[in-house]
Amino acid sequence: MFFDDVVVGETVQFGSHLFTAEEIMAFASRYDPQSFHMDEEAARTGPFGRLAASGWHTAAIWMKLNVAARQAEVGSGPMQVGPSPGFKSLKWIVPVFAGDTLSFASCVTGKRVTSKPDWGLVFSHCTGHKADGTLAFSFEGCVLWRRRSAADDGVSGLRIPSGS
Repeated sequence: MFFDDVVVGETVQFGSHLFTAEEIMAFASRYDPQSFHMDEEAARTGPFGRLAASGWHTAAIWMKLNVAARQAEVGSGPMQVGPSPGFKSLKWIVPVFAGDTLSFASCVTGKRVTSKPDWGLVFSHCTGHKADGTLAFSFEGCVLWRRRSAADDGVSGLRIPSGS
């Protein structure tokens, strides 16, 4: 799928993930070593009253499932999604506890061409919901997406030498 094919309003479901106590503590010990993420006993007296996943952990799982979904779309073909110039309004709305399953999605909210003829920008509202429907995580994303017209006219930056 190219930028040209992206439809504003379309939602892509990326799948779900079960957060286990072991995974929460392993992630936290490497990337967010706060007691309420790393130690079940200490978490009981922490701000959430029990072990909670790092918000960065929920964001990392969103990204993992997003990339897997995009790769499944293209199969063995090249990815048309490029890097992100950033995001805004990242929110961890409710804690994610051991045993919670979050379902992740992205809804296209807009798109525009850029000054680079081979790329467009796609804007999305990205979410993670608990099994009961509670919104736990959200942000407004933006990502560069390759344009078909540029790929078709050879402006894509991928040059194949003649005679190959």
